[in-house]
Amino acid sequence: MEVILAEHAGFCFGVERAVDQVYEQTTTGKPIYTYGPIIHNEEVVKDLAQKGVQVIEKEEDLAQIKEGTVVIRSHGVPRSVCDKIEELGLECVDATCPFVKRIHNIVEKESGEGKRVVIIGNAGHPEVEGIKGWSKTQTTVIGTLEEAEKFICKEEEELCIVSQTTFNYNKFQDMVEIFRKKGYNGSVVNTICNATEVRQTEARKIAAKVDVMIVIGGNHSSNTRKLYEICRQECVNTYFIQTLDDLHLDLPKSVRLVGITAGASTPNNIIEEVQNYVRINF
Repeated sequence: MEVILAEHAGFCFGVERAVDQVYEQTTTGKPIYTYGPIIHNEEVVKDLAQKGVQVIEKEEDLAQIKEGTVVIRSHGVPRSVCDKIEELGLECVDATCPFVKRIHNIVEKESGEGKRVVIIGNAGHPEVEGIKGWSKTQTTVIGTLEEAEKFICKEEEELCIVSQTTFNYNKFQDMVEIFRKKGYNGSVVNTICNATEVRQTEARKIAAKVDVMIVIGGNHSSNTRKLYEICRQECVNTYFIQTLDDLHLDLPKSVRLVGITAGASTPNNIIEEVQNYVRINF
């Protein structure tokens, strides 16, 4: 059996940068907190917890911290959280992915000029909630083609359309086309991370030619979920796992080709463990 491992699998630049920054802080001897899980991978968060890193879930929790360092997660946070950390005089390490930070800057600037912000993404996702928190005007989150079709704005309103960095590229293009047909005024900025586009394109190509596809990533990882959806469209035998423990394969002898890809928050050691297991046991 042949195993095809996606070239672009595992930590992306933004995730690796954020994780490295937290591990660096664990050597300082100070209490370390992350605002939200630093990335959407339970294994990484668990390892950091063993090194004393605590996770803050709500803005109100910041007031309980008397000393130490707060690390802003890779997904970014609303401006109010940054202001609160500064107001309390806490040390802050901003590990927001630079590609997400770019969206914050765009939204802050465009909304400051009076434009209504439309975020194409998953409502409730930490990255999207963070982006919303930098807008000074009415902000709408749209995640489906149906929502795009139903969207209405006033004739005099000007829009600024951005995207969650890990959104499905093809779906983003389809939604933008709906807005164009409606004749809305404004600007469209494709803020999907290039790493996301590359991973999705590569995953689709691999899934289209293999008998079985394995997608590795955290249960709450948006970009991994998108990879799974894309691969499932091309290969009915697609499996979504978080670690090797979740892999329960009973492959028929007719299977000759297995593909493996992984979300941007998946450590290399987990990918290698799955790849080696499949190679040895099948």
